[in-house]
Amino acid sequence: MKTTITRLLAAALTVTTLAITATACGSDDDPATLTVGFVVDPSWAQIPVAEQAGYFEKHGVDVKVVNFSSGVEALQAVAAGQLDVATAADVPTAAALTKSPSLRVVGDGSRWEGSRIIARRSAGIAEVGDLAGKSIGTPIGTSAAYFVANTLAHNDIEATLVQVAPSAMVTAATQRNVDAVSIFQPYQAQVVQALGDDAVELRGGTYQQHSLYLASQNALTGKSEALTAFFAALDEAGRDLRDLTEPAVAAVAAATRLQPDLLRNVLPQFDFALELTPELAVKLDELGAWAKDQGKIDGGTALPRYDDFLDTRFLPANR
Repeated sequence: MKTTITRLLAAALTVTTLAITATACGSDDDPATLTVGFVVDPSWAQIPVAEQAGYFEKHGVDVKVVNFSSGVEALQAVAAGQLDVATAADVPTAAALTKSPSLRVVGDGSRWEGSRIIARRSAGIAEVGDLAGKSIGTPIGTSAAYFVANTLAHNDIEATLVQVAPSAMVTAATQRNVDAVSIFQPYQAQVVQALGDDAVELRGGTYQQHSLYLASQNALTGKSEALTAFFAALDEAGRDLRDLTEPAVAAVAAATRLQPDLLRNVLPQFDFALELTPELAVKLDELGAWAKDQGKIDGGTALPRYDDFLDTRFLPANR
């Protein structure tokens, strides 16, 4: 199965956003302060919930939250020393660790099985097989791109993957620049909402996204107590999310700009229990091999032992 990758929408907006964000953030030297890169996605919903509920203050950690539109951008920022902690899905993490070996995965914040390819019914798509020969917008190198590639491979389908920045996804779908899109939340829900009756949600493949937290070497060595407090706060927030409490839903709605009614359907798709298991290293190795095949990791680069990058010291003891 061959998947063609083209560039339709330039990532100028994404690059500009990153440049602006990078100048606005920086790691604080205070050992009780963490600068955290938050990908605006329900996958890391514990962050806005903990912030709004006062859990960070309760556990004695000052958290400065900086928003990012993708994990790729957040990983670039933490590697450059602009963040103490970054949020990113497993796919970009597998590639980033080959270039930034000082980073460590310190938590797996959630698992999501809600990935879908959102197609346009008006493009003649009703099922996965109809994607053959179609154009599918996705941010190349992300978990969304891996999901669609995995789905196409498992169904022996050839299609064209088109680079579309997350912030341009709704426009690409509604303006019919592409026939379908593969994107993470909250953009997936926004595309479904924007397309209305023209939206077709397609399942496929075997991918389950792991939503990770990565820490810089500076945070690991100089802010260990703050990291422990940070995860204690996230653990409390996770319980609120599992219970779908009104304050938790409201906090995520404010952070992601998704309607509360929509979030009540989206949030149960996630397992928000904090963990960091050896099986994650196996998955990262698989994703690293895929990223290498896609050119996101240089062909001459040997994949690392991903289990060396997992640091469980900061999670609650019962994890």
